Amino acid sequence: MPAWWSGRAASFRQEDPARLVDHLARRLVETHMVNHEAQIRAWRDQIDLLRAALRTLPDWHVLLEYPLLRLGRRIDAIILTGRAILVVEFKTEATGFTNADREQVEDYALDLFDFHAGSRIHPIIPVLVARHAPIPAAALPLFWHAIAPVIDANGATLEPLLQTLAAQLPDPHAPLDPHAWDNAAYRPVPTIVEAATMLYRKHGVADLASSRADVTNLTRTTDAIRAAIAAAADARRHIIVFVTGIPGAGKTLCGLNAVFTTAHQAAFLTGNLPLVHVLRAALARDAREQGRSLRDAAHKLEAAIQPLLGFLRDSQPRGDAPHEHVIVFDEAQRAWDADFGRRKFNLPDSEAALFLDIMRRHADWAVIVALVGSGQEINTGEAGLASWGVALAARPAWSIMGPATVIGNADPARCLAATRPAGMSIDPALHLDVSVRQIRSHAAADWVDAVLRHDAAEAARIGRAAGGVPFRITRSLPMLRAELRRLSRGSRRAGLVCSADAKRLRADGLSADFPHMDADAVANWFLNAWPDVRASDALELPATQYACQGLELDYVGLCWGGDLVIAPGGAAWRARKFRGTKWQTIKRPEAIVWQINTYRVLLSRARYETILFIPPGDPADETRSPAAFDQVAGFLLGAGATMLEPAPATAASPVPYQGALFDII
Repeated sequence: MPAWWSGRAASFRQEDPARLVDHLARRLVETHMVNHEAQIRAWRDQIDLLRAALRTLPDWHVLLEYPLLRLGRRIDAIILTGRAILVVEFKTEATGFTNADREQVEDYALDLFDFHAGSRIHPIIPVLVARHAPIPAAALPLFWHAIAPVIDANGATLEPLLQTLAAQLPDPHAPLDPHAWDNAAYRPVPTIVEAATMLYRKHGVADLASSRADVTNLTRTTDAIRAAIAAAADARRHIIVFVTGIPGAGKTLCGLNAVFTTAHQAAFLTGNLPLVHVLRAALARDAREQGRSLRDAAHKLEAAIQPLLGFLRDSQPRGDAPHEHVIVFDEAQRAWDADFGRRKFNLPDSEAALFLDIMRRHADWAVIVALVGSGQEINTGEAGLASWGVALAARPAWSIMGPATVIGNADPARCLAATRPAGMSIDPALHLDVSVRQIRSHAAADWVDAVLRHDAAEAARIGRAAGGVPFRITRSLPMLRAELRRLSRGSRRAGLVCSADAKRLRADGLSADFPHMDADAVANWFLNAWPDVRASDALELPATQYACQGLELDYVGLCWGGDLVIAPGGAAWRARKFRGTKWQTIKRPEAIVWQINTYRVLLSRARYETILFIPPGDPADETRSPAAFDQVAGFLLGAGATMLEPAPATAASPVPYQGALFDII
């Protein structure tokens, strides 16, 4: 039972309020360092209000201080009515209702709906109680959605609100069993930023390894990495562990978990600078909010999350071993080859060879965890897994672990070797094949893969088997923005993305020149909130693939450019670059792959849904052919995407409580 106290409303009313407060206070002392006196005072007020409000509702069930691990918070009270789930947030000193407080309780309701198995079939009603606020204005929501808009109440109107709900809530198909609800699984799927924050705070997050019942491999992968590190330290061995997976399958989560939970010196290394900027900024902000030293936090974070090239340039000229015994190499398939290293960085070997040699300087033991993505190669010089295979063949002192998928793979970017190297250990747990980024659809990754293979029939079959896919299409930019704003309830984030080569989106008022090398710009886009115009949910500046790879949003508006259209004859994609005043067709096979992979990155950024804006084009502008965009839209519709309809007339915005009868749909 995760709640700090749970029982029938009758038992709650019979319980001595002082004993209740003492019970909650003991839990608080055991688990949290906060202002205990202020919290205890708030509990006394909350309990008084609830006892009075529930006096005619003895069979309702009350849960106090229900923890939501993904958000790192606790719900003040959950009331199970038998027909609905009330999520109640108390602001006992408040004299008014604020949008921030409404957003907080709405977040709680959304979190339960998404991740609590017992909260899917009954209405969830978020209630904000500001004890000393004026009587709320007259209005009540229509329950047209699984999660109602926030209802406002003050100390005087809470009881009549509960009585009105008791009278008006419809009978469900199946009554809500409070004991079954209390024991139902709560499996949050944290964002990369949330996971990193929890790991940094607590040095281990159990829910990271069991985020969904169907993603058991995430647990096994995490355990396999830990076991490899322990084996290397105990047996004094040098081990490289290859972890493969589809986009959004949790590779980065596993890598961060390895770095933040190992007892040994470790670092997460990535060539994805925006990921470094966002994680460092998010953790530094969290440290400041937690009252920790910002300077100390920044120092620790610079050691734990590092740019690959910075680590390499610091370590390569030195003769001694680096400080870290464990490094996680993010997107290892993107390691550059020897020729690119010489031309670009004046370094003598491939990136794989250099890192193997640097970590081999440890005379006792070392571990490289190489995270291998699928279809994420978007830059020149990326040599794929083959370069690791070549480097390891020349360095037999290294032990190799990995899944069978890296041996004999038809894709050279993901083929370590044609045949299994001598002494390599095969572990199927090191391949992640289920997306945890997409919360409500397991089919999204397979659908995207079929679409980018230009196989509309297969994509449509995948969509039908899954009951639909989370991709909709609009030809209207204002409609796209309106829908993203409607969907982004609570603190859910939305944002626009586009290809860096979608240069002609400028005619639609969109720039493809996101400053992805600017640390502040990237951090502000991903972490700040509207009305900050720099934030993603201002829906003004699209992030490109270089800014958003490895990161995610809840809702994504993908603005399709003219850089990927349907080839003549309609049998394949046609990749293009805009040069001067015209589009030029890309001919080099690897460059075509990079362009297609750009859209793979963009199509896999959303946790909930992607809405694709396909511009209408302009018949007077040959660089924005309406026919070309119509072909793209037609193909995607044939593949199973659906058209975005105008938003329903009933808004999902917070509304205050009226205290009168209302309709329930």
